Amino acid sequence: MRSVLIWGGLAGALAVPLAVAVTSPLLAWREPVYIAAGVAGVVALGLLLLQPLLAGGYLPGLRFRLGRRLHAGVGAGLVAAVVVHVAGLWVTSPPDVVDALLFRSPTPFSARGVAAMWAVFAAAILAALRRALRLVVWRLCHVALAMVIVFGTVTHAMLIDGTMGMVSKAVLCALVVAAATKLLVDLRLLADIRRLPGRDRSRRAG
Repeated sequence: MRSVLIWGGLAGALAVPLAVAVTSPLLAWREPVYIAAGVAGVVALGLLLLQPLLAGGYLPGLRFRLGRRLHAGVGAGLVAAVVVHVAGLWVTSPPDVVDALLFRSPTPFSARGVAAMWAVFAAAILAALRRALRLVVWRLCHVALAMVIVFGTVTHAMLIDGTMGMVSKAVLCALVVAAATKLLVDLRLLADIRRLPGRDRSRRAG
């Protein structure tokens, strides 16, 4: 019963904001490219909820190793959704996207969205370099980027008066923050920091 409730709640958390967005009257006279860009943004926010749940093994009935593989696949989907989101906005309004990318847009949500975008790309590159780095260094960098992505995306979404609807958007954003916070606590990163080479040498010298 618990598994059914968790999976059902997750499905609802992902489906309701998407349904609200695609049926929003604000899209009545919009071009298909703009609609696709907006939907991609909603999908990206939903995928962001899945990431800590998969990485932490919090979804019942899903083996941990499979969850990690799905985490990588969802990460690739997140990159694709961000690209579609930004590319669609570029097609509909190039000057606005240029201003946002150069951090000179007057809208406060733009800078947060761009910061989250670059963090998504950096996390994807870091994932490809996992075997080239020490695990402890890789984990700390990956988590740091993930926190930038979560903070930037959530604040970006909440500051936009758009198609998602305030209630469904607020609930989804709160779930993203809660899941990311839960994973951050469970990872016990302080132990990883203590294992960094520089700290080991300084402790021995002391």
